[in-house]
Amino acid sequence: MTERGGKPQRKRRQNRSGVNIRELALDTLLAIARGGERSDRIIGGTLDKYDYLEAREKALFKRLTEGTLERRIELDYCIGAVSSVPVGKMKPLIRELLRMSAYQILFMDGIPDRAACDEAVKLAARRSFRSLKGFVNGVLRSLCGRKGHIVYPDPETERTAYLSVRYSMPAWLIEKWDNEQGRECTERILRGLLEEKPVTIRLRERLSDTERATVRRELESNGVLIRESAALPFVWHLKGLDGLKNNRAFAAGLFTVQDMSSVLAVESAGIREGDFVLDVCAAPGGKALFAAEKAGRAGRVLARDVSGRKLALLEESGRRMRADALTAEQWDARQPDESLYGRADVVLADVPCSGLGVIGKKQDIKYRVGPEEIKSLLPLQRQILETAQRYVKPGGVLLYSTCTISRAENEEMLQWFLERFPFRAGSLRPFLPALFSGDTVDSGYFQLLPGIHDTDGFFMARLIRE
Repeated sequence: MTERGGKPQRKRRQNRSGVNIRELALDTLLAIARGGERSDRIIGGTLDKYDYLEAREKALFKRLTEGTLERRIELDYCIGAVSSVPVGKMKPLIRELLRMSAYQILFMDGIPDRAACDEAVKLAARRSFRSLKGFVNGVLRSLCGRKGHIVYPDPETERTAYLSVRYSMPAWLIEKWDNEQGRECTERILRGLLEEKPVTIRLRERLSDTERATVRRELESNGVLIRESAALPFVWHLKGLDGLKNNRAFAAGLFTVQDMSSVLAVESAGIREGDFVLDVCAAPGGKALFAAEKAGRAGRVLARDVSGRKLALLEESGRRMRADALTAEQWDARQPDESLYGRADVVLADVPCSGLGVIGKKQDIKYRVGPEEIKSLLPLQRQILETAQRYVKPGGVLLYSTCTISRAENEEMLQWFLERFPFRAGSLRPFLPALFSGDTVDSGYFQLLPGIHDTDGFFMARLIRE
């Protein structure tokens, strides 16, 4: 939490769109709570539907929904400290309303406490909970009075409980990372996952100076702040980006959205001009697009995925990025294709995983995934790897990757694979920038960690067929 500083509040601007942003956020949080679809898809779908909103309205909506999701455990703890009714026993709408309002009170300095309380009471009445107006008002007023004085678990004697509340992370996951990564590293991961996430873009690797200047001018003219990566000059981190639909440089295929971790995975594969690359789990397509640039017109990239809808989006991106070497094809990665046995120079296998490394961007993952879900994924990952390795030619590369932080899915999966198939681990050192070095790179694998590497949590292993 941050201090408000005591400055007088400015008069709020009129909402020109006529949309009640808090009510829109409330409905979105309720949809997420019902389950069935990931939070990023629901939030993104809502933003697409209400694309006519002003930039500041979209920003408020995203902050309310993503922030409330991200801080849910801490919000519930604080609400529980001032409420006579346990959070778990509240009616779903009241529970989400209180969470969203508590987030404004505790974490949004630009919103006066009184406004957060008053708007919550109005929303309760508007949504047929007039009888609970007094309860909502009482809980939030009490929270305003206790702000900064709520007693948290003791960080020394109740370390796991304290970290769980302070960083809104399930206790089982903290204990898992403590055991696998060490206590100090775990706390750095937790802090990193709560840091503001810039949008990361990858410029076409061979852009001319004029084209790079065009991209910069187009972004900065729309108020976007650019931070160039110190590791790779064609990777930029953006702050203040309000969509890309009207960005001419994006439409012209001069850049695409792609996290640094995904870029590094393709770099680690060592793709050369003229290579045949098979991406067995290609969606959303960032790796396949970059692989097509690496392979060039003399090469070929076959991007496969089980989802036809996602492949259609990938094909659209391929046309925009002028990825002539790219072909998309619907295929279940578990199903063998004998026509491709031993033909691929590089196989990319970014398998379905628990996604613990991208919690900072997909906040509901930490509430949906548990130890049993991780365990259930292992047979699927093994089946995909067993099939994918058949496509690699002698001396070719299988690049195994996940967007998670889990030894069972990463280091232990790598060990399982090497014990069963004729592959050896190849050093990553010739392919990774110096900023991304560690004890394991010569052993052929690397774990990227938020809070340490300025990326998503991501694992990659370079495996060479004997």
